[in-house]
Amino acid sequence: MPREARACWLRSPGQAEIRQLSLASPAAGEVLVRTLHSAVSRGSETLVFRGEVPQSQYPVMRAPFQEGDFPAPVKYGYLNVGVVEQGPPDLLGRTVFCLYPHQTRYVVPAEMVVPVPEAVPPQRAILAGTVETAVNALWDAAPLVGDRVAVVGAGMVGCCVARLLAGFPGVRTQLVDIDPARQRLAADLGVDFATPEHAAGECDLVVHASATEEGLAHSLRLLGHEATVVELSWYGDRRVNLALGEEFHSRRLTLRSSQVGTVSPARNARRGFSDRLALALDLLADPAFDALITGASDFDELPRILPRLATGELPALCHRIDYGTE
Repeated sequence: MPREARACWLRSPGQAEIRQLSLASPAAGEVLVRTLHSAVSRGSETLVFRGEVPQSQYPVMRAPFQEGDFPAPVKYGYLNVGVVEQGPPDLLGRTVFCLYPHQTRYVVPAEMVVPVPEAVPPQRAILAGTVETAVNALWDAAPLVGDRVAVVGAGMVGCCVARLLAGFPGVRTQLVDIDPARQRLAADLGVDFATPEHAAGECDLVVHASATEEGLAHSLRLLGHEATVVELSWYGDRRVNLALGEEFHSRRLTLRSSQVGTVSPARNARRGFSDRLALALDLLADPAFDALITGASDFDELPRILPRLATGELPALCHRIDYGTE
């Protein structure tokens, strides 16, 4: 029998709504998942909400279970944790993570959900997609023992990178942000903190995640000779001006991109998407990641929460969406 569900859709740029839908019963090899929590990605998801995805990037920016097309109407999102209500016996009743939008229930192929380890609370597991991005970035960056590293931008992705770097032997990690209030967050993550004017230079590696032109320029200034900036920011349709005529060539600096849509070339011969996501979930057994979840709202509030997140009126890092027992 069809089952009712509700989903959040972007009706037009800047306007979201809850829509009713009917779900077919899961077929063989599929699971029915009841959502417990989802989260709003402050990077790509707010760009989608504002209608700022460049037309050239429409295919690249599609979420795995997106419905509709950019700029709108579109159902978008990819940080979802739920419990399997119907499906194969080995998954029945399990808490799982899925790259699914904000929806109360959904049916997907069983191989598209990843069980959440028992050591990871469901409300923390919503960070799996972001930690996965950080894992991929560090596979790309390949920090070495004893490196001097700066992470510029204390948003969700930057903080996840910083926390993972905190476990690297001998690595000096400094989280850099324009907001001095992020110092307490850095302490919770076990790393040093500095505002840009006080950040330590001569870095072997800088990971840039502020999504600002100024942040990228400052990242290059923090590098030592022949060092590298790994760029994690995604700018949507904004152009970035960067001065490459100063010391960029004489100091032999490197600027390289990292993007979670593909597994890092450093590991893709031996790791797939499911391996990377499973690793991210294992890493979330670390309770320090709870510091990134800075607010929560009920699912019915999401159309009113999204505009406030997109404009920065609600200055959350990770804002959790709770679904109750619906």
